Amino acid sequence: MKRANATLMKEINLNNVRQVMKRVETATKPQLAKLTNLSVVTVNSLVKELHDLGELFEDEIVPSNGGRPALTYRYNYDFSLALVIYIKEKQEQELVSVTVVNLEDHILVKEEYLMPVFNRQHFYEIIGHFLTLYPSIKVIGIGIPGQAVNGEITVTSHRELTGVRMIEEIESRFGLPVMVENDVNAAVIGYCAQQEMDDGQIVLGIYFPTKYPPGMGIYLDGKIVKGKNGMAGEIKFLPMDLDWNGGMDKATFAGTVCQIIQTVNAVLAPDKIVIYQDTVEADTWNPAWDSYQIRQPMPSYPDVILQQTFQQDFEAGMRWLTLKELEPALSHF
Repeated sequence: MKRANATLMKEINLNNVRQVMKRVETATKPQLAKLTNLSVVTVNSLVKELHDLGELFEDEIVPSNGGRPALTYRYNYDFSLALVIYIKEKQEQELVSVTVVNLEDHILVKEEYLMPVFNRQHFYEIIGHFLTLYPSIKVIGIGIPGQAVNGEITVTSHRELTGVRMIEEIESRFGLPVMVENDVNAAVIGYCAQQEMDDGQIVLGIYFPTKYPPGMGIYLDGKIVKGKNGMAGEIKFLPMDLDWNGGMDKATFAGTVCQIIQTVNAVLAPDKIVIYQDTVEADTWNPAWDSYQIRQPMPSYPDVILQQTFQQDFEAGMRWLTLKELEPALSHF
């Protein structure tokens, strides 16, 4: 038990040094000891280990207040890389966007591929190509317009993805951990990460793609609320007799959005609702929402924000979620 406790404490201390170095980028051992509240002896041992792994580089020697010059260490943000992939519809084709990012969320490369229909074999060949180019990739994150249940994509507006067991297929083929996330969940995470939301706030992201049913992501206390089988937010199943695939005029669309906001507000009472859509402009939406609130009063209303940044927030959220998978987990004893 003592050995287990010592090993766990070492892991905690190692992660402490690692997180501080990621934040400050460069530091001497005495500076690290001060920033981590660890002894210089402990820091010496941990820095050596991280240096031997290649996670820290020796940098430059700096003066040390009249004492011996001190060696500065620099964090290697390219020590672990993440392969982040987004799948979305574009001009009635499947767009596969592939990004490689380092631990600083710096984009090393980004490529896009258009497929007339989603082709699994071609998709896996693309993944293999990037893994060959960047051997430091240690995790794969994939954003999809749908939901995976027990590893199988069961709910999606993209027919070719239905029934695909993407996680286990990629993990068995390439031997790397794979994380698959719904596009709206990733977008609301991306929005909130960039806004630095207060703890305890509830933020909903609702995405209305052109000619596809809407989806919703629920952000609470820094996490996405998934619900049973990950089905929280599947608002296309609300009892509304609408043809999402056929398109609708602006007035009908605005009225529909108002009804959906009222419904989710009654259940969740969010602080903010971010509406991603390209159908109506603010000068059409604002009076429609104002008059709806007069007709359908409620005790509290969320801040409703019209956004046209779905793709940027989706990508930012997927990078954030995938990089989070690279954070070391503590061993259980």
